[in-house]
Amino acid sequence: PLVFTVEEAEQLRNLAAKNDLLFCVTYTYSGYPLVKQAKKLIADGKLGDIIMVMGEYPQDWLITPAEESVKQAAWRTDPKYSGVSNCIGDIGSHIENTVSYITGLKIKSLCAKLDIIGKGRKLDTNGSILVKYDNGASGVYWASQVAIGNDNALKVRIFGTKGSIEWAQEDPNVMKVTYLGQPTQIFARGHGYLDKVGSGRIPSGHTEGYYEAFANIYNNFANALLSKKAGKPLSPEEADYPDITAGVEGVRFITKCVESSQKGAVWVDL
Repeated sequence: PLVFTVEEAEQLRNLAAKNDLLFCVTYTYSGYPLVKQAKKLIADGKLGDIIMVMGEYPQDWLITPAEESVKQAAWRTDPKYSGVSNCIGDIGSHIENTVSYITGLKIKSLCAKLDIIGKGRKLDTNGSILVKYDNGASGVYWASQVAIGNDNALKVRIFGTKGSIEWAQEDPNVMKVTYLGQPTQIFARGHGYLDKVGSGRIPSGHTEGYYEAFANIYNNFANALLSKKAGKPLSPEEADYPDITAGVEGVRFITKCVESSQKGAVWVDL
């Protein structure tokens, strides 16, 4: 997450605006070419009105007390370093951003149940979240660090009135696309039938993924900085990076999930 609290996040946003500065947050998964393709399909109306979203991000690395020997586990499970949340702050925030980036939908309200699984822990290691979006659609998010058999299994499924898409981070070079009344299609990265919205560095069929996703974000942001320094308006490609607003929304999402859970898994507005 950007910072610990919503107030801190808004302070950073105000400072950036006051000083006319660009601000990038490395929400990595927005950098994948097929995630950008999914965003384009929805923006073009190919899926119709979005009615349902399913997002999950299971891992299993904290099913054992890893914080006793692994530094990353030690600080992530410590409120002094992670703030109010571990699991939702660490990986649940990526579900929120990936869905927001692809669909453009804003969360109107949510209902969260966060579980602290693991002896002696103070922060969540599992969480289930119901979501209502500003367009009336519904969503279900699940994030876990105690789901045995999962490494880094972020998956997003988005359903509209005309079609659906499914993308999984562990198999990032393909995406399932199904239009109403038609057989499911497999979109593969690097082919000419895709829109030119995602940067690819190697030919189709060759493994490309996590590092390239980072590189796409950095490349767009670097070009944005160069254009701003030269006094030129930013192109859509240059402006395609997670900005300070995405960071603020992520911190607000985490904070509201914790608030909802602490109040007994009640609905709270964002």
